[in-house]
Amino acid sequence: MALTGEQIINAHRAIGVIDSGVGGLTVVHEINRRLPRERIIYFGDTARMPYGPRSYEEVRRFTFEMIEFLRHQEIKLLVIACNSATAAGLSYYQAACEQPVLGVIEPGVRAALAKSESGRIGVIGTVGTINSSEYEKALRKKNGSLHIACKACPLFVLLVENNLVDTPEAKKVAHEYLDPLVKEQIDSLILGCTHYPMMENLIQKVVGPSVNLINSAEQIALEVEAILTSSGMSNPLDSDKLRCRFFVSGSPDTFEEVGAKLLQREIKAYQVKLT
Repeated sequence: MALTGEQIINAHRAIGVIDSGVGGLTVVHEINRRLPRERIIYFGDTARMPYGPRSYEEVRRFTFEMIEFLRHQEIKLLVIACNSATAAGLSYYQAACEQPVLGVIEPGVRAALAKSESGRIGVIGTVGTINSSEYEKALRKKNGSLHIACKACPLFVLLVENNLVDTPEAKKVAHEYLDPLVKEQIDSLILGCTHYPMMENLIQKVVGPSVNLINSAEQIALEVEAILTSSGMSNPLDSDKLRCRFFVSGSPDTFEEVGAKLLQREIKAYQVKLT
């Protein structure tokens, strides 16, 4: 079927991805892997992270500031890659945007339900995400008989943002957070923050090989692909280069360092001061 003029214009627009810091780069990585033709514009609010301890009203305000910036960049779809921002108000963002807006909670829930055999599922996230109970509510809506164990792991974000994942301190913190969940005999663990896949190797060692780690970034990439395909907005142009632009509200230095490690290539980030 031939594309309309509007569909052709939209196909060449970028996918917007926003996060409180570097964590959303795990989503960028998965979208790049599945959809190498797509342009991505990323905004990380590194000056005001972490979002986990903040009020929902404050998180929504910060998120809308990033959304407003990206809307001027001609995006065709928006991914709220931050679990705290998703929990604070996905429906608000969807109501305010003409483009499709995806959060990270529902995809992670669906993947966990598909993987779990015992119905014993763990969830880790920021204080804001865990206190919102959004994962627990979404899981119980699908299956009311699940055994769900939740744990806030606020220091994980700081370890990732400061490039301290491969340290003895990180291992100690991981055991303090995760050992109680292991005692709950979970068979699946939702990484309820997009920073956490950057600690995946350490988390897997602590919880053991029998626990499935659910990376919502992978599921988000699948949903992005499905939406773009069904709406005729997939980018038809081949490219040998990953076409991504990165913006941050704080200093770009650490973001570029951590981002290069994750994406396995040098990246350039531009600082934009929000209100």
